[in-house]
Amino acid sequence: MKSILFPVLFLLAGTFAFAQTKSKNFSNEGEFTSNCEGPAVDSDGNVYAVNFARDGTIAQISRKGSAGFFVTLPKGSTGNGIRFVDKNTFYVADFTGHNVLKVDLITRDVSVFAHEPKMSQPNDLAVTSGGHVFCSDPNWKEGTGQIWHVSPQGKVILAAGEMGTANGIEVSPDEKKLYVNESVQRKVWSFDLAADGTLSNKTLLHEFADGGMDGMRCDIQGNLYIARHGKGEVAVLSPEGKVIQTIHTIGKKVSNICFGGKNGKTCYITLQDRGCLESFSAKTAGREWAMMKAFAANNNN
Repeated sequence: MKSILFPVLFLLAGTFAFAQTKSKNFSNEGEFTSNCEGPAVDSDGNVYAVNFARDGTIAQISRKGSAGFFVTLPKGSTGNGIRFVDKNTFYVADFTGHNVLKVDLITRDVSVFAHEPKMSQPNDLAVTSGGHVFCSDPNWKEGTGQIWHVSPQGKVILAAGEMGTANGIEVSPDEKKLYVNESVQRKVWSFDLAADGTLSNKTLLHEFADGGMDGMRCDIQGNLYIARHGKGEVAVLSPEGKVIQTIHTIGKKVSNICFGGKNGKTCYITLQDRGCLESFSAKTAGREWAMMKAFAANNNN
């Protein structure tokens, strides 16, 4: 499958602006619960994050940091990771309902895209440009985890088992790799990713000596930005697995990250101990931001 990202990547690659080494406040502290998570950015630059004011909600946050209710999820559902699959649709990992939920950006309708009772706790999501979805599924009590593949038609298949506490998950810009981290074991794994969603060749990319891990995103050059939950930082790994930058955050419990802003080089992070979002500047644009721009361009053609 040929990625739709390449035209956008070609235009954006090689532009290295100054990158912050410390985050700053973005939204007001205390507006989100201790399950503050997500986040994701639409084509207009609005940010979406889960569990605003109470669990089971999703907020829309303007580019200036003003947050308000966007949708309330069905009873029994609680959101975690959010990913856009096209310009007007995003998916939500529903960790209490064992679902991947589908949200229509225009109508605000919420529906079940995929349901799998065998999921312990759908946690974070990663998507390809063709609509394949990968869901990390940690079992915190047992210290184990697995990865689920959801086809564009909503069919759920176990993609990888026998893992540690699988948490952050991401697809590489060329869509040939799937990255997954294990929070408790502090390991980041790389899988070869086939066009049909099959995973193979599990390889250790990096192992941290201390601290936790949560959500992560790639930039357009394949560097991984990893939320270090409890550590109060975001670590940036090169595609070869070397730590090339560390961004220090105001809060300690960094739960997830996404790219947005005018040039796709603003990183928004959720902080569970502060109940808000912080932001910092990156050197290069985000992979999913570039994918969103490609979606928007195709919509206009």
